[in-house]
Amino acid sequence: MNDLYSKRLEKVLAQMEIAKLEGLIVSDPYSIWYLSGIWNDPFERMYVLYIPKSGRPKLYVNKLFNVPKNNFEEFWFSDTDDYVGILAQGIPESGKIGVDKIWPAKFLLPLMQKKSKVNFELGSACIDYARGIKDSEEIRLMKEASRINDLCIEKGMAFVKEGISEKEVAAYIDSEFLKAGAQGNSFTTIVSFGANAADPHHEPDDTVVKEGDCVLIDMGCKKDRYCSDMTRTNFFKTAPEDFKKIHEIVRMANKKAEDLIKPGVRLCDIDAAARNYISDCGYGQYFTHRLGHFIGQTDHEAGDVSSTNTQPVQEGMIFSIEPGIYIPGKIGVRIEDLVLVTKDGVEILNQVDKNWKIVG
Repeated sequence: MNDLYSKRLEKVLAQMEIAKLEGLIVSDPYSIWYLSGIWNDPFERMYVLYIPKSGRPKLYVNKLFNVPKNNFEEFWFSDTDDYVGILAQGIPESGKIGVDKIWPAKFLLPLMQKKSKVNFELGSACIDYARGIKDSEEIRLMKEASRINDLCIEKGMAFVKEGISEKEVAAYIDSEFLKAGAQGNSFTTIVSFGANAADPHHEPDDTVVKEGDCVLIDMGCKKDRYCSDMTRTNFFKTAPEDFKKIHEIVRMANKKAEDLIKPGVRLCDIDAAARNYISDCGYGQYFTHRLGHFIGQTDHEAGDVSSTNTQPVQEGMIFSIEPGIYIPGKIGVRIEDLVLVTKDGVEILNQVDKNWKIVG
């Protein structure tokens, strides 16, 4: 196992030691790739990396899958084999075994019957913690994905013109991702005109932009397995005065939250910095979601920036900061960056101007 994957495994083992686990069942393909560089999409089949507290990890894999050379013990099975029984033979007869949050009950429940003296418990925190602290290679990849996102959102905003629909702008952005070297989008590209932007997860439709509309674009790409995510809000042809005021409140809320970020600050306090400012400006009821989410191989990973998360920020974390104000039937404004926690503070991964501008 090369040094990169060995270091990642060491982080997981350290968390297992804290949790007093004898072993950990990892079934999330993204987590298995994170620890090995091996990728398989198991669909309905069992696919498990079992990590004991000491000794070599064990990979349980269907004969249909492809596994390159690695340092794991490999246990192969076919669809007609008792694969849960094969797994059962490789884990202890008693003690605490962690199981990640996505392993299907159709595998877990039979294993629990076979290993009735084992205390199975949710063990996702061990791997989630490790994946939440990005190493230098992950940071490099995520910076590149954000660079592409910056480039493509500028092109997307410039593409907005008289007579164009949300669907057309979204399709254009997706095509630009491919031209820029990304593998595609990391989630469905959101383009919202006018009142549609009051729905934070609006899906682009045939709505055509009109003068005075806000133009909200929330987009992300995937490049070499890692994701980007950002949002900017501008105005088409003219910007109504009350809309400009709302935009400035959101922009300042974004800034206040980002200015607070450094190791040791609690995630809930970062959320409060933005939320309290929006509330003080009289729009608190219209900020309807958490301030941010963690991100990596998938757009939303374990961890968030919310009022209930008291976890302190640590160097290497990457998460979004995305305050918004959503007034039904009227307007929605969201400004979102990805941020990297550094040794002394924060690095903003998105460089596109957050001040509103006129498009079209």
